[in-house]
Amino acid sequence: MDITIKALSPELAADYFDFFENRAFTDDSPYRCYCQVYQMSKQQYQAVLDNSAERDPGQVSREVAEQQIADGVLRGYLAYVDGKSIGWCNANDRANFPADPFYDTPFYASAENREKAVVCFEIAPEYRRQGVASALLDQVLRDAESEGYQAVVSFPISRSERFEWDYPGPLQMYEKAGFVKVSEAQPDEVVVMRKELG
Repeated sequence: MDITIKALSPELAADYFDFFENRAFTDDSPYRCYCQVYQMSKQQYQAVLDNSAERDPGQVSREVAEQQIADGVLRGYLAYVDGKSIGWCNANDRANFPADPFYDTPFYASAENREKAVVCFEIAPEYRRQGVASALLDQVLRDAESEGYQAVVSFPISRSERFEWDYPGPLQMYEKAGFVKVSEAQPDEVVVMRKELG
C-alpha cells in the first residue's frame, strides 16, 4: 500500500472534512468529533456551549474545526491512499495547546521546551492495522527533528489488551518508534511517553 502523508493546511481542509464525514467513523466508533476539542480551553469550550444550545452539536464542532484550521490552531497530518484521505494524526507544538485545557491530559508545555505533542489518531476502519498510524508518526518525528524540536511527547493509555478505538495510539507503537515512558500508569490511565530528537 502506497501511503502519502501531508501536513494539514487550510488548502487541505476539504480533504480533512471528507475524511471525518465519510470514512473515519464508518465502523460505529463511539467517537464523533473533528478533533477540535484538544485545542480548546475550558473557557472556550464553555463559550461554544453557551452560544450553541439550540444548534446541532456536530455542525457546531465542524465550524469550530473550520476556524481552527483557518487560524492554524488545529495542526497535524493526513494520510492518503490513491488520492483519498484515509487517516489523521493530531500533532502540534505543545505551546499551541491551552494551558487550561478542556481535557485533563497535559498537552501544554512552554515554547522554550521545543516539544511537539502527538495527541490523536483516527484511521478509516478498512485501513487499520496496515501501518498507517506508524507512517503518520514517522512523519511527525521527521518533521519535528527538521524543525528543531527537542522532543516529541505522546499520551497513550495503558491497556492490558488491544482496544479497537485507541485514539491516542497504542503504547507499543510508540515503544517501537523509540519513545520511553516518562510516567507509569494503572490500566486505563494515560502514560506520558517521550522521544528525544537530534
